[in-house]
Amino acid sequence: MFKKLILKQFPFLLIYTNMIFGQTVQETNDASFIKSVVFKSKNDEFQLPIVALGEVFELSFDDLNADERNYYYRIKYFNHDWTPTSLFQSEFMRGFDNIRIENYRTSFNTLQPYTNYKLKLPNEETKFLLSGNYILEVYNDDDILIFSRRFLIYENKVDVGAAVYRSRDLTFYQTHQCIQFSINPEAGKFLRDPENLIHTVILQNEQWNSAITDIKPQYFNGNRLEYRYQKKTGFEGGNEYLFFDTKDIRSTGSNVGSVELNRLYETYLNTNFLRRGYPYSFNADINGDFFIRTLEGSEDEAIEADYSWVHFSLSAPKFLEGQEVYIYGKFNNYQLTDENKMYFNPGLEIYEGIILLKQGFYNYKYVAKSSDQLLTNSLSDSHALTENRYLILVYYSEFGARNDALIGIGKASSFEILD
Repeated sequence: MFKKLILKQFPFLLIYTNMIFGQTVQETNDASFIKSVVFKSKNDEFQLPIVALGEVFELSFDDLNADERNYYYRIKYFNHDWTPTSLFQSEFMRGFDNIRIENYRTSFNTLQPYTNYKLKLPNEETKFLLSGNYILEVYNDDDILIFSRRFLIYENKVDVGAAVYRSRDLTFYQTHQCIQFSINPEAGKFLRDPENLIHTVILQNEQWNSAITDIKPQYFNGNRLEYRYQKKTGFEGGNEYLFFDTKDIRSTGSNVGSVELNRLYETYLNTNFLRRGYPYSFNADINGDFFIRTLEGSEDEAIEADYSWVHFSLSAPKFLEGQEVYIYGKFNNYQLTDENKMYFNPGLEIYEGIILLKQGFYNYKYVAKSSDQLLTNSLSDSHALTENRYLILVYYSEFGARNDALIGIGKASSFEILD
């Protein structure tokens, strides 16, 4: 309350107060009428833009109000830990933001009308000067924040080698995956005071809520930094994601049990079961992601793919006392909102949920929440053999600089897990 009062009366103190309070920023939950937010680079298959400085990436989203409203974007820059930076906008960006998104089109031949918006960055008005952590915010005419998304810009100043191992701790051998990596600077370069100025982040399937951060180098091999930890860089393997396909909205597809047509199509998925306690079974997935696609119309799925009410159901022998159950995936940005919450049907002994989704191929899973704790794998179990992809982000706070530059990224997959 105190901070809000100060900022209201003295807006020029925004940067100073952010530095004092040091709040870690989070992505804003999407407004209820905003759907199918796709944010990615043209060269990557997954939806977290991690792009080289100057590389183009694109945002796309639908507004179900379908009345061609005005939306504006703003850019914010952050430290490696997502706390606000002390930099002025002119130091990390050339040009302007708070620019209207002018590329929009109305849906064509769909039962659910919508307006599709697209934004490419960088563009003539907005160019980035620094690598590091950014957030894109989208506002409406009333200056209300509608949604936000993270994106990262990197430079290739270090080589990051990484591999995935099984845990050597027998307690976690069947359930966890351990990431080991090394950081090797460019030839002739030297990283000053790496224990304090190098910051690392490890992401599993591009999810920030399970990120492992600020791991210190275990030892040095010349200029190369080695990170050979076991427990400190260990993740639960989780389980393969469930999936369904609605590219043909009128008929049953992969894991679609039945389809009905009311005002919109109703897509009933096959009932899933609690997978905890069951042995691991490989099932090819896209690690929680989704793709918009349709067999109807031409090849312009952005405005020709329709929406349907997708009915989810999870078989549970009894109500999970003290826990809330949610449908979880990149399509809803892993948000634990009422829209994504499931409710127990005691007559059928199942949890049920319904979400309006655009035609496409979707990965999802069920997660539980107990008090304020997210239990990501309590309903689906965890296996060391589950295929996951990992990103290692390397930030460097160069001496004298006031920003955390993202100087390299590494990638690894547990598909080739090592003992």
